[in-house]
Amino acid sequence: MGYGTVLRVAEGSLAEELGLVPGDKLVSVNEQPLRDIIDLSFAMAEEEIDLLVEHADGEQEMFSFDKDVDEELGAEFTSAVFDGIRSCANHCLFCFVDQVAPDMRESLYVKDDDYRLSFLYGNFITMTNMGERDFQRIAAYHLSPLFVSVHTTDMELRAKMLGTPRAAELTKQLDRLDEAGTEYHAQIVLCPELNDGRILDKTIQDMMARRPHALSLAIVPVGLTKFREDCYPLTPFDRAGAARVIEQVGKWQKKSRADSGENFVYLADEFYLMAGLPLPEEEEYDGFPQLDNGVGLTRSFISEWREAQEENEAAGYDEPLSVEVVCGVSVAPVFQALIDELSVKNLHVRLRPVENRWFGPSVTVSGLLTGADMLAALSDTEQETAVVVVPRCALRLGENIFLDDMTLATFAEKCGREVRTALSGRELYRLLTRWHDAPKSDTEEQAYMWQSNAAYTRLEEI
Repeated sequence: MGYGTVLRVAEGSLAEELGLVPGDKLVSVNEQPLRDIIDLSFAMAEEEIDLLVEHADGEQEMFSFDKDVDEELGAEFTSAVFDGIRSCANHCLFCFVDQVAPDMRESLYVKDDDYRLSFLYGNFITMTNMGERDFQRIAAYHLSPLFVSVHTTDMELRAKMLGTPRAAELTKQLDRLDEAGTEYHAQIVLCPELNDGRILDKTIQDMMARRPHALSLAIVPVGLTKFREDCYPLTPFDRAGAARVIEQVGKWQKKSRADSGENFVYLADEFYLMAGLPLPEEEEYDGFPQLDNGVGLTRSFISEWREAQEENEAAGYDEPLSVEVVCGVSVAPVFQALIDELSVKNLHVRLRPVENRWFGPSVTVSGLLTGADMLAALSDTEQETAVVVVPRCALRLGENIFLDDMTLATFAEKCGREVRTALSGRELYRLLTRWHDAPKSDTEEQAYMWQSNAAYTRLEEI
């Protein structure tokens, strides 16, 4: 059993009143050991508290106090799970981690498969490492919704795809979640000639039958890098293959919308961009239930850009301003169409789609661009005239570091010009039309905060 290590203490909080400081470790509450911030939340719901803390020098101290039921501790932790992240024991045929370049940041090789992080932060889990106690805890604590990697409801095929016989227990496991009243979002990593075609139809049908506990189903294309060695032979989707998937899934979406008023099943943006077909309208995403899974990000970006246009009149610049906007290859046509609409005095925008040399040209999303590849794409820019916007999704969460461990500061130094980051359509529009007074985006350390009333929050970029 691990301890919760304090990272920060909020000013004026209960934690500050108790004298907790960064480095202190929470050992137990009312003699209950703490596995994670979930345990801490429920334990701290009591009004009379005995909090055992271990200080940095190894000395333990008991704090006994009374508190209001809804009073927050006000402590942030270095990790949401105190006893260590539960890792993945599968050998998936399509695992992206197995295709990461050698000698990169250590965290890129970590495979987490922890149901607690699924509940807290929307990480997808396979449930192959879960036992009876885990399902009992999910039911007792009402941990909902979860995010489940289904991939297929053909249990023999799922065991093959995940590389473990435990993967064939999915049907029983979903039954357990249904019986407990647990809701869940599901995903399919779609692999050509493996879990597509008729098998995909069956999977969609089976997951639809699990409504209302099954909230949504996302389908994302398998990602393949140039570092895919000694792995199961897979091929990426091509333009025609992506179009076929869109047509196939569209029939299920039409049926679901007629039955329930929602699509339920959603395709990742890459399918539409790959096929060269129009993105669904915003209302077809039904509130974007799987936005963090790359489903609807592009449409959301466009919508935010349009809203920013309506809310802010572009006044123009007194002096010429040249801006280089960096993005992945797949989204470049969408960005270019928006930029072409801009008519701002003295503003000159050049889009820079960057081919991914690090992972290979088949990886086309902005979030997997490295600092080195972006620098190479900008090498012919005149430093005296241009400023640069790079996608913030390419930076590590909570830190100004790209996938190749290049910091944003180093990138700007090598680039030799001012560099800003943008994540949303609203941010990019604001940067292009109000460069000199647009707020700069700062990142924070990754931290986990405990709050009362069973709320859990990861502090992210503001």
